[in-house]
Amino acid sequence: MPIKVTHVGSLPRTQETVDMIFAREQGQPYDADAFAAQMTAACVDTVRRQVEAGTQIVSDGETSKISYATYVKDRYTGFSGDSPRNAPADLKRFPSFLKRLAEGGGTPQYARPMCTGEVRSKGQDELLTDIANLKAAMAQHGAAEGFMNAASPGVISLFLQNDFYPTRDAYLAALSDAMRAEYQTIVEAGLYLQLDCPDLALSRHMLFADLSDAEFLKIAAAHVEALNAAIAGLDPSRIRVHICWGNYEGPHVCDIDMDTVFSTFLGANASQLLFETSNPRHAHEWQVFRDRAAEIPDDKVLVPGVIDSTSNFVEHPEVVAERLGRFVDIVGADRVIASSDCGFGTFAGFGAVDPDIAYAKLGALAEGTALANARL
Repeated sequence: MPIKVTHVGSLPRTQETVDMIFAREQGQPYDADAFAAQMTAACVDTVRRQVEAGTQIVSDGETSKISYATYVKDRYTGFSGDSPRNAPADLKRFPSFLKRLAEGGGTPQYARPMCTGEVRSKGQDELLTDIANLKAAMAQHGAAEGFMNAASPGVISLFLQNDFYPTRDAYLAALSDAMRAEYQTIVEAGLYLQLDCPDLALSRHMLFADLSDAEFLKIAAAHVEALNAAIAGLDPSRIRVHICWGNYEGPHVCDIDMDTVFSTFLGANASQLLFETSNPRHAHEWQVFRDRAAEIPDDKVLVPGVIDSTSNFVEHPEVVAERLGRFVDIVGADRVIASSDCGFGTFAGFGAVDPDIAYAKLGALAEGTALANARL
């Protein structure tokens, strides 16, 4: 079976889309009908551009969401106020660079409320609208497979910190219970469910920098346990899990090694594993998968990022094919899907990569995958 092409989920939004999202985010008056129409049209255009670039497993680009994690504050009760900001440890080591990012608008501004009450769903109207928009766009542009992102319990606890439940574990359990219906709805809609889990890596140097690796792994294991409880009963072959170290250009000298979190990552009850392997800090870690191949269950599909999502370099297709070939040699082509390191529009209105270049990179991803397939 040939290698397919996908990406991690978020894509650049148009300025009109961003303006509407922030008007709602900031409590400004906005036309709900115009908002809905804009999100539908933007999703159609996003899917069109993915298909034209050669992407086979498409998403809605997270078009309607303010961000991949904090959107839950709009769909669930229990969030108010503001959470403390925790700059990643690597940026704190280079304060002049952190200052440059902040002063140059290089850090996104959006609400991160605390959990101050019981977390419960407000209903699935927004989710069902997103699903309907994606499926309609797929039908219009001939995309046979699609996925939808959802925040994991662990990443919610990272960005929307607990000030209500008695313990972190109690908060994770509540999030697991609350998110279960969202996950089920996505799978039942015939889409792949992508669970975003940067908490399994990024949070090591963002929220838990004072812990040892061993202590952090216990926390990460609890996050995976909460995730697995939320997806219990769902078909693992319809679930994707994405791990990353923070989708920003920076030194990343405090990132925990993939080798250290490898077993924890594999513990998620999902078949498709999405991870970074193109940015300069993690490009060598394909070797972890090679050296520990015996530990990878037969039902796991590797979805490596073979294009970077933080630079405006457009990878040569030969580079993409070379990177894919390494993973094909480890698990076989039928267990490899080509992807990006992370999203290109992680936060609405914020992204290091020019929108047109983002789609050029997806085009290079498809071209490189075609080269890899031709060499099988």
